[in-house]
Amino acid sequence: MSATDPKKIAEVRDVHRLERIGAHSHIRGLGLDDALDARMVSQGMVGQNSARRAAGVILSMIQEEKIAGRAILIAGQPGTGKTAIAMGMAKALGDDTPFTMLAGSEIFSMEMSKTEALTQAFRRSIGVRIREEAEIIEGEVVEIEIERPANGQVATFGKMTLKTTEMETMYDLGQKMIETIQKENIQAGDIITIDKSSGKISLLGRSFARSRDYDAMGPQTRFVQCPEGELQKRKEVVHTVNLHEIDVINSRQQGFLALFAGDTGEIKAEVREQIDAKVAEWREEGKADIVPGVLFIDEVHMLDIECFSFLNRALEADSSPIVIMATNRGITNIRGTDYKSPHGIPLDLLDRMLIISTQPYRQRDIRKILDIRAEEEDVEMTEAAKELLTKIGVESTLRYAIHLITVANLVAMKRKAQEVDVQDIRKVYSLFVDVKRSTQFLIEYQQEFMFSEIAGGETEDKDVEMK
Repeated sequence: MSATDPKKIAEVRDVHRLERIGAHSHIRGLGLDDALDARMVSQGMVGQNSARRAAGVILSMIQEEKIAGRAILIAGQPGTGKTAIAMGMAKALGDDTPFTMLAGSEIFSMEMSKTEALTQAFRRSIGVRIREEAEIIEGEVVEIEIERPANGQVATFGKMTLKTTEMETMYDLGQKMIETIQKENIQAGDIITIDKSSGKISLLGRSFARSRDYDAMGPQTRFVQCPEGELQKRKEVVHTVNLHEIDVINSRQQGFLALFAGDTGEIKAEVREQIDAKVAEWREEGKADIVPGVLFIDEVHMLDIECFSFLNRALEADSSPIVIMATNRGITNIRGTDYKSPHGIPLDLLDRMLIISTQPYRQRDIRKILDIRAEEEDVEMTEAAKELLTKIGVESTLRYAIHLITVANLVAMKRKAQEVDVQDIRKVYSLFVDVKRSTQFLIEYQQEFMFSEIAGGETEDKDVEMK
């Protein structure tokens, strides 16, 4: 048998890149400096300087927790970076601030009432930072002695010596703690913490004093300093959860398992009232803080008049999040009515909003965006190909030009080229039509299509008469 098994070699997979490339995967933030001025190209954002600066002002107010219960509308033409600005805000806020994304049409496809779906989205966007003091034992493991029965049964008794820079103590171990030590592979030289109330053992890392024990160590090995002071300490532990998670856990019908299943169903108003009262009590006692997060509703014009009426009331609640909405509609009907309104949103709700408008991208902005997307998709392009793609983006749409990057790369790979050239762009431009050429094709051949409604065209099939 050979020293290297070919079957094992086949099982080794390239896992250096697991993330899929999405439409906004290149966005890292809003690309602002300390004075909230927009940089030309930064963190994946290009252009839209005034809109990004306005979003930066809102962002700083959210981070300082000085704004809540406000509504912001990002309005602009299709393909002007509305969702990109919202994604940049989410990235800049980080994990500490709750950020919930929702499409307007999602409300109507959920197996619950529209107001319940919006209420759950609101409560997902409100965080509760709960503080509690816990007694812990923190130190470096000096020695572990586990008495193993001769008959091969599970060890039920042992001793462990822990030390800090100032003291050293021996502790008795029970069966559960012995199982945890064996499972975590805790040994002499490890820095651990033990929660006195639950007996949970957490491994923090290896002691710096033991860093020379081995010649080679894995990248996951973490070295920490030996703790100072006493072994037993009181430590403040902070947990951040959102109100919806607390609702689901306290709902008798659902239980905490619904958090994993995702099917939470409708939650009674009485449960929410009790939770709100308890959270208010924790705030008075100094045990918890409310963290107003962000609810982003894309395609907000898809909501109907009932949802807009609910939003009017919900925004005036004491603990409501910042609601950011995006729309690409002009003056159009409010869904569920015959009345027209700017952006398809009722005037009384528009009056409560701060409106951020986005402008169409200029040619140089389109070029920079295409450069960023080509780099994100790992596509090498010649300068002439980039110029042609920029021209296509100006004359057609930015999204169409971005879509051509990957398919042009596939065509270039077919002819075994290292870079995408002008001929590849022309090839895919002829294969995949944009909206303008597709519309022109429909106008020219409208009689060949069924149910054509263009004025002056033949809209009925002469051969078949409906009686």
